[in-house]
Amino acid sequence: MMSWTVKCLMLPIVLMFVWRLQEVAQACSCIREHPQMSFCQADVVIKATVLARKDVGGFDKPRMYNIKQDKMFKGPHRDFDVICTAASSAACGVNLNNGVQYLLSGRLAPDGSLHVGLCNFFAPWDSLSTCEKTNFIYRYRKGCDCKITPCYAVPCRITTPAECLWTDFLTNTGEMEQTRHSACLKRSDGSCAWFKENASPKQGVKDSQRS
Repeated sequence: MMSWTVKCLMLPIVLMFVWRLQEVAQACSCIREHPQMSFCQADVVIKATVLARKDVGGFDKPRMYNIKQDKMFKGPHRDFDVICTAASSAACGVNLNNGVQYLLSGRLAPDGSLHVGLCNFFAPWDSLSTCEKTNFIYRYRKGCDCKITPCYAVPCRITTPAECLWTDFLTNTGEMEQTRHSACLKRSDGSCAWFKENASPKQGVKDSQRS
């Protein structure tokens, strides 16, 4: 029978272990962002095909993916053949499938390695709309001086002219028009407006945004 001394020693260890798990589980908390904001805030944005996954081992060790970089949309003039991520989703690690081509955004570590997490934008390239692909290729970079503010409930108002209201959350249609088919770009007067494919920024803005 376990002595009280051993029980007293074990209890703090167990509690510390549980606390640590809870801390890690709560550590990955991301605010949903429009893909344009993710692009503008990322150090690197690439299109790449996943070749292989390598688990280094250990909860605190990173997971690595060997990749073939197919296209760079933002970042240093170099090819990346490896990306790093946390070992578990609780620590914001991403799970990628071999043989799939992804749009990946991430940050550069001081040693030059590329790190991708759940708070970065990533998605299979074929799952993106035609407009999203075009936006990642050249439109989003033109709107990095604009701010995209999510609107979850009316009334919503902008605070500066260089701001677009992201209102996809107000409808139940699931179309996500501004997410999948629009970019927030500057107009000639310095204000920002939604730009839809085959439309100018002036045509894409709604008067209600500026009320």
